[in-house]
Amino acid sequence: MQKELSDAFIRLVTIMDELREKCPWDQKQTIESLRPMTIEETYELGEAILKKDWQHIKEELGDLLLHIVFYASIGKEENAFTMQSVIESLIEKLIVRHPHIYGEVTVKDEEEVKRNWEQIKLLKGNTSVLSGVPAGLPALVKATRIQEKVKQVGFEWEVKEQVYEKIQEELGELQEAIKDGEQSAIESELGDVLFSVVNYARFLGVDADSALERTNQKFMHRFRQMESLVQQEGRQLKDMTLAELDALWARIKKNNA
Repeated sequence: MQKELSDAFIRLVTIMDELREKCPWDQKQTIESLRPMTIEETYELGEAILKKDWQHIKEELGDLLLHIVFYASIGKEENAFTMQSVIESLIEKLIVRHPHIYGEVTVKDEEEVKRNWEQIKLLKGNTSVLSGVPAGLPALVKATRIQEKVKQVGFEWEVKEQVYEKIQEELGELQEAIKDGEQSAIESELGDVLFSVVNYARFLGVDADSALERTNQKFMHRFRQMESLVQQEGRQLKDMTLAELDALWARIKKNNA
């Protein structure tokens, strides 16, 4: 099994090298041109994961693996790094970050593992526990990562009830900003509300980004049903009253409960 896996990976790297040498499209690609495609593939994998579509997950993992091999091929051409050095660096990182497996450290649970990771990163030269939060992350995902990071150094609420109270506090401050009519303050206070809601989601064991995406998908599914029903009646949404739309939405929601 290990030899088959090794042979398959070597074959993939060989094909990538051949494509860079012979295919006009592959020859033209750069790390900059690949970047948006890599992001797209990552989101497609995320969608497949939410749907638990294992066949799609397998396909998207293959696409992401292709991108990794592609970047490594370009890195080799630029004399920057090779696929082997990428793998070796990853192996070293995994060993260093798991002293409870490859060393003498003892841990009692996953939270202690995470705390050890943050301490190891600081020893490796990170100047802040937030150094590992990518600047380009979507805001909702970034908020979760920030909160997870600072938790590892003890900057965390004790119980979820405290976080819920914080949401109420932030909502009150938002209402005050709305009364004052200062748009900048409204945006700032709304951001505080959202940040607190993301924090509450963590305490509930829910990934805020995944939860919001599930709601997005649910809303779109129901809205398309509403469009279809209205179309079957020979009507258009724009010609219906809000009361009619609300009644139709409630009907669809009940049928999808």
